[in-house]
Amino acid sequence: MGIDIIMAWRNIWRNPRRTILTIAAIAFACILLVFMLSFQLGSYDTMINASVKIHTGHMQIQAEGYQDSRKIREVIPDPSAVGAILDQVPDVTAYTYRAMAFALVSSKSRSYGVMVEGIDPRREARVSTLADIIRQGHYLSSTAAAEGPAGALVGRLLAKNLQLKVGDEITVLGQGFDGSVAATVLRIQGIYASGMDAFDRSAIQMPLPVFQDVFTMGTAVHEVVVTARNLASVPAIERAISGRLKAIQGPRPLVTLDWKALTPGLDQAIKMDLVSGAIFYLILIMVVAFSILNTFLMAIFERTHEFGVMMAMGTRPARLTRLVLFESAGMTLVGVITGIVLGALITWYFMIHGINMGASSNDIMRQFGIPSRFFPQLSLISATVGPGAVLMITLLAALYPALKIRRLTPVEAMRHV
Repeated sequence: MGIDIIMAWRNIWRNPRRTILTIAAIAFACILLVFMLSFQLGSYDTMINASVKIHTGHMQIQAEGYQDSRKIREVIPDPSAVGAILDQVPDVTAYTYRAMAFALVSSKSRSYGVMVEGIDPRREARVSTLADIIRQGHYLSSTAAAEGPAGALVGRLLAKNLQLKVGDEITVLGQGFDGSVAATVLRIQGIYASGMDAFDRSAIQMPLPVFQDVFTMGTAVHEVVVTARNLASVPAIERAISGRLKAIQGPRPLVTLDWKALTPGLDQAIKMDLVSGAIFYLILIMVVAFSILNTFLMAIFERTHEFGVMMAMGTRPARLTRLVLFESAGMTLVGVITGIVLGALITWYFMIHGINMGASSNDIMRQFGIPSRFFPQLSLISATVGPGAVLMITLLAALYPALKIRRLTPVEAMRHV
């Protein structure tokens, strides 16, 4: 076995130019796979964080069933008890309370059905980017206006549909928690644009105490929105608080929902992008595999006479097959290891410095709270999955030319020149 490995290594370098080109092709494919997969995973983190911080948060605590029904009576009666639990979890960076109700909102000329949200302006600014995406007017600075109607925030598309501008008044008409009529007048304090059309056209925000008073909610809320240190810490937070939430008494048990449950469309989009990326990577790997196949077919064609002489001297075809497979494995391993090392170094550089998406897109991305630089995320998965697939498929591709040796006969092989 040892002598076969030595012979295989020497045979690899009998044609240095072809060997170097083949290794370079394998290494380039591995570099591209490591970097692209790391960039893809890193961009997912960036996009998820940007998306959830617009509105949903990394996770939410709700009464069981509220996510599906959105009924005003499915509440968290004692949000301060939930807050006390979250204060003890180190991976929780911030949280806020929200109350929500469907209502009819009317301007001077038009009416629309929207979701009215009661928010705590101070806490909301810590968990969402709402304060940063105000395009006209300003963010809610207090829980209630000193004189006149309370302030409200509306999305750009809703403001356009209702023909509103900053300073205009709107009428809110809905049903309170106790079944009574909930009605109030609000003054437009700010208009925001999140880049999410469904959100911008279907929701308004008002101070939480005003909402609780208008909709007779008392101190109850519908959602406790939580942001985590990072996406990876969300499952740990869920485990840490799930048991303690059961101890909170209420008409319905409290449940936790992560960003995947809150934004299933985003999760599906990521999965679809992963599938399309995997198809591209597979095509790249197949191109490399065919180049390896061509290389070894040419090598066997050139060495057919040599194989015939060796078989005439008593070398068994199985040993020649093993020798060719060792050559293939040696060449592929050198290319794969080189590609992993160089790919990891390139990715590590951009992990530190980031990738600037260009001046033309920076302003647009900044408007919607998306960083202007994307950072690849090098991990064991991104560094090994692609190169591992290259190694496996190229070794499989080398099986065909290696097995051709078994069909050779010494006489026919020695006649080949």
